[in-house]
This record gives sequence, C-alpha cells and structure tokens, in this order.
Amino acid sequence: MKLGYNTNGLAHHEPVQALEMLAEIGYRSVAITIDHAWLAPLHDQRDSQLREIRDCLASHKMDCVVESGARFLLDPYRKHYPTLLDPDQAIAAKRVEFLKYCIDTAVELKADCVSIWSGQKPEGIEDQQALDTLAENLAGVLQHAEQQNMEIGFEPEPDMFIDTMKSYERLLEWIDSPRLGLTLDIGHLFCMGELPIVDFIQRWQDRILNVHIEDMRAGIHEHLMFGEGQIYFPPILQSLMEIGYTGGLHVELSRHSHDAFNIARQSFDFLANTISELPSLPES
Repeated sequence: MKLGYNTNGLAHHEPVQALEMLAEIGYRSVAITIDHAWLAPLHDQRDSQLREIRDCLASHKMDCVVESGARFLLDPYRKHYPTLLDPDQAIAAKRVEFLKYCIDTAVELKADCVSIWSGQKPEGIEDQQALDTLAENLAGVLQHAEQQNMEIGFEPEPDMFIDTMKSYERLLEWIDSPRLGLTLDIGHLFCMGELPIVDFIQRWQDRILNVHIEDMRAGIHEHLMFGEGQIYFPPILQSLMEIGYTGGLHVELSRHSHDAFNIARQSFDFLANTISELPSLPES
C-alpha cells in the first residue's frame, strides 16, 4: 500500500513543483486529476508537460492513477458537466471522449488506473432510463480501456446516481467487464452509512483498484482533515493490509489547496504513524 495525494488539493501549485513537494514529504503515489493546469486536453503545452510529469514521477519512483473529476474542465458554468447520464447522446459523447482521453493519458503515464463516476441523474429521468444510458455510454469507455489495456476504477459518489456500493452492485448487473474495477472512497462509505467499512473492503477486495481517504462525518459529504471527522481509521488500514492491497491510498482534500504543503505533510504523518502502530501481519 502506497501513501498518495490527489492533485485536486494542489490547485495553486505548478504540477512538477507539486510532485516534488509530495515526494519530499514521502508520498509514493499521486492521483492526478486532469484539470486546466494538469494535462488538459487543449493545453498548448500538454505534450511537454506530460513528459515533465512522467520524468518527475520516474525520478522519484512515484506511481500514479488518473482522476477524471475536475469540476469545470468541460463546462465552465456547470460543475461536473456533462456526464455519462445525459439523454442527449451528443452531449454525453463529450464526457465519453474526455474519458477516452484520460485513458490515453494514463497509458502514457503508465498509471495504475483511471478513476471515473456516474454524475448526477438529470431531472425527469427515471432510474431505469438512467441506468440504461449509463451502461450504454460506459460500454464505449470500457471498450477503449480494453483496447488500451487500462483499468477503470468506478467511484460511487454521494449526490450522484451511483452513490453507494449497493447502486454500484446494481450497475454491474447491467454492464460488467474485467476492466471495470472500483475506486473505493473511505469517507464516502462512512458518509452514506455503509458500515462497517472493513466488511466492504473484504467483500470487494478483488475489484479495488484505487482508494481515496479522508475524514468525514456521518451523513455529510464534506472531505475533512484527519481528526476533524468521526472515522476511526486503524481497522480500515489494517483491513487494506490484510487483503494485500498494494495500490495507492490517496488523500483527497480538494478544498484544502490554500494550505497544501502543511495539509499534505500532516496527512502523511497521520497515515504513516497510524500504519506503523498496527499489529504486524502473520507471515504466510
């Protein structure tokens, strides 16, 4: 398990500068959220920036995943729009093409996976229609992922159509693929009352590709610094170790960019210290 940090919490840092800072702290993985300053599709320096980021990751022996959750990258007026749920195929296609771009970028970065979500259900759409639309659009994304030999981590997100592990499981009844894995967000499980969290880790261990972690309060979708919420982390981290999870454990604090270095350092210290105090696993 590699401690990591999501770049959506580094909004005021130049990319290579941010990676250097994370490496200095001790992080060995990074969740790169493609955004205006981070490998945006139409960025005029995109290719040179990608080479710089790839070289920086290699020099620090850091792994990465690619995140697709930028708030206003595709539409400056509507957060997280368009989505895979839009009934207008031409509009939904913009999200599909962006996710294909994320897959291609992940291949160039030798990333572990690409993390995606459903988006909010449009008004006036029944659940069944939304599920059919999501599955249809997701099929094109998964086909591209298969062609590019890249894994997809689907993240249940509060306030979105696929918001819980229960709804994720229902999605798998409509569309399943060896490429369709899981991005598991610890705070989201707690927020949505999917407890005990260790049960979900155990049950879905074969699907987990990417883990987000932060503190949170029950029923309130607000990503908090460790110690400011209600989550007790030792059994969660112990469970991830017990299932042999070797991917990134990515701190996601997208509203903490104003104090990014201190927050990233404190988060690393909290997780590293907590893990160091866990009982050792028996040798196999």
